[in-house]
Amino acid sequence: MKVLMAILAAGQAVLLSAAEPLALPVESNAILEDRRIHESSGLTRSLRQHGLFWTHNDSGSEPCLFAIDEKGKTRAKVRLPDAVNFDWEDIASAPAVDGTPMLYVADIGDNLHVRVAISVYELPEPELPKDPGKEVQSGRPRLWHARYPSGKPDAETILVHPLTRQIFIVTKQLEGHSEVYAFPTQPLPPGETVVLEKITALEFPALARAGKRPHHACMVTAGDFSPDGTHLILATYSHLHEWTLRPGRPLAEAFAKPARLLLPPLTAQMEGVCYDANGRSLWFTSERLPAPLYHLRR
Repeated sequence: MKVLMAILAAGQAVLLSAAEPLALPVESNAILEDRRIHESSGLTRSLRQHGLFWTHNDSGSEPCLFAIDEKGKTRAKVRLPDAVNFDWEDIASAPAVDGTPMLYVADIGDNLHVRVAISVYELPEPELPKDPGKEVQSGRPRLWHARYPSGKPDAETILVHPLTRQIFIVTKQLEGHSEVYAFPTQPLPPGETVVLEKITALEFPALARAGKRPHHACMVTAGDFSPDGTHLILATYSHLHEWTLRPGRPLAEAFAKPARLLLPPLTAQMEGVCYDANGRSLWFTSERLPAPLYHLRR
């Protein structure tokens, strides 16, 4: 079945070329053993330790991150001081200017479209404790506040470019209309609420897959840049969309070209995806128990 995907450019819907979806081979899979991770709503690779990932629960849960390994074992539970999990929806990692591994926790969910501002916590990636069963506390995070230029959209995806460290947010709608917004170029002003810049708008079509409703393909739930910044992945509940990026070129330029449509194994509610350290494979997980951890070859 051929699939058509559209992008909105200069206010007009532009039809992109057709593409055949590609099923991704499964390298490995595991189950997250820790039942405290009951709504894994984001996933990012560790920049400190190979084979380690960070995840967190969805809205209303503790303001905590969990470090998990490739076998699904919890290696740490880390509490962010003075933080609140209003609606944590995604997490990203990127090196700081001085090379320090940083994590970005996106408190950006807004199902009721009532939030005046969204927030992103930025913190150095914590070191693992000697006792994985003991909760530890992270360093004090920086908190960035932002608002959209108009409206109060829901969002579940944060992207942090590994080279420029610019932060992007991708919104989510049931009908498949998503918008891509950029934070101002860092360093961000402390204590201020910045206004996001709209980069482009995307349309994700309803696509049928056995076991999922067509509209599950319309809602963007997660994303990541590859470690070298040459690829970008966006996930819906049933599909993955991957773009190739040109160094130094605007992100909107990449979105104006066709994405590869990828078929991952179906899960209850896929909301976390990231590239491996080599950029040649993908990892993803899902909300609801039992929570899987899949490793896919691109």
